[in-house]
Amino acid sequence: MAMRLSHPLRPSSLPQFQFRPKSLSTCKFSIQNRISNSDNSRKLVMEVKEKLEKDQHSLPVGRNGRDDEDMILWFLKDRKFSVEDAVAKLTKAIKWRQEFGVSKLHEESVRIVAGTGKAYVHDFLDVNDRPVLIVVASKHFPAFDVFYYYYPRRLGQVLFVEAPFVFKPIWQLVKPLARFCSMETVRKEYFTEETFPASFRD
Repeated sequence: MAMRLSHPLRPSSLPQFQFRPKSLSTCKFSIQNRISNSDNSRKLVMEVKEKLEKDQHSLPVGRNGRDDEDMILWFLKDRKFSVEDAVAKLTKAIKWRQEFGVSKLHEESVRIVAGTGKAYVHDFLDVNDRPVLIVVASKHFPAFDVFYYYYPRRLGQVLFVEAPFVFKPIWQLVKPLARFCSMETVRKEYFTEETFPASFRD
């Protein structure tokens, strides 16, 4: 995620939101989170499943549910393989998904939100082959809790580009992920000249 905080962006400088399945097929990005052959990892995943079944049996099952082993593994990794902590955080995440209606999101609802220009997915990966979400903070300051609590280990880094000093104390809590940097740093370290976001060009 990259955020530009110093100047509001003109709507005309934002790319139009389009679904481009063809271009996505050439993207090298993929999430791999399969349970390793490690007996210990498997054992911990099963422990979490059993605890959730016993203590949170009303939670849904299936994909992104309390018995989704890939999802359980994400939360175990995020909580440094603490079963208790993973159960607590995963329970909260599944309940949020239900309340927020994540499973009911569809292409049209995403298109409407994207049309506001508050955020968009950049057409290119960064230099580390990671997808880039551009959030225009002057239009919408994102709730970081969504990434931290409900999508652990999915966010590589948050860049505050040319950010006012006032933002720094707020983001000290997520120091490992947050970095305050100049436009020049973003240009040199995160993108090539061809992949540099158009909305960041002056």
